Amino acid sequence: MALIIPIIILIIWGILTTYTGLIPSYLIPSPYAVLQAFENLITNGTLLTDTVSTLIRVFLGFMVAALVAIPLGILIGWFKIADDLSGFIIGILRPIPPIAWIPFAILWFGVGLGSAIFIIFLGSVFPILINTIDGVKRTDKVYIESAYTMGASQLQTLRKVVVPAALPNIITGLKVGIGIGLMCTVAAEMIGSDNGLGYLIFTSTSMLDTASAIVAMLVIGVIGLAFDYLFTRTERKINW
Repeated sequence: MALIIPIIILIIWGILTTYTGLIPSYLIPSPYAVLQAFENLITNGTLLTDTVSTLIRVFLGFMVAALVAIPLGILIGWFKIADDLSGFIIGILRPIPPIAWIPFAILWFGVGLGSAIFIIFLGSVFPILINTIDGVKRTDKVYIESAYTMGASQLQTLRKVVVPAALPNIITGLKVGIGIGLMCTVAAEMIGSDNGLGYLIFTSTSMLDTASAIVAMLVIGVIGLAFDYLFTRTERKINW
C-alpha cells in the first residue's frame, strides 16, 4: 500500500517528461534520464564517494551534538538553577537557522570537514537538547519520591529512574536531530565543500545536469528514511 502513491507519481512524471513534451528536460528530466545518470554516477564512483563523504560529516556532527546535548539536557532538566541560567541563551540561539552560521563556520574552520561538522552540530544539538530536558522534567514524581523513600541518593535516582524514564524523549530528539543534521550537511556542502551529495547537487544543477542532481536528492531521501526507520525501531523496543 505504501508504494501506491510513489508509483502513481512515477507514472505521471514519466508521461509529462517523456511523451507530452510539456516540461523541458533541463527543468525536470525523465525517469529514464535519472536512471541513466544513476548508472553513470555508480560506474565512475562519484555517487559512492560523495555519499560516504556526506555520511561521515553527518555522523561526526551528530555524534558531537549528542555527546553535548544529552548530558547537558539531563543537567538542565534535573537542576532548576541550571534551567534558569540556560533558558535565556537557549531561547536566543535556538531560533537562529544553522545555515546562517555558514559564513562564520567558513571563517572559523575553513572550507571542509570542520565547518560542516559545526553546522551539523548546530542543526542537531537543539532538538536533542530540548527533548532531553522535556523527558527529564516529565518523569513521574511518584517514581522519584519512591526512589528517595527507598534510600536512593540523588545521583542514583537520576541514573536509575530519571534517565531511563526520559529515554523515549531522548530517542525522539535524536531522530529529529539526525534529520535536521542531514539537511544542514547538504546545505553546508553546497557552499563550503568540494565533495558530498550537496556539492553534487550544486555542481550538477550549475551545468544543467538535473538528472544527476535528482539522483543525489533521492539518495539523501533514502538515507533520511533509513535513519528514521532505525530510530523508530529503537523507540518501539524501548516502549515495549
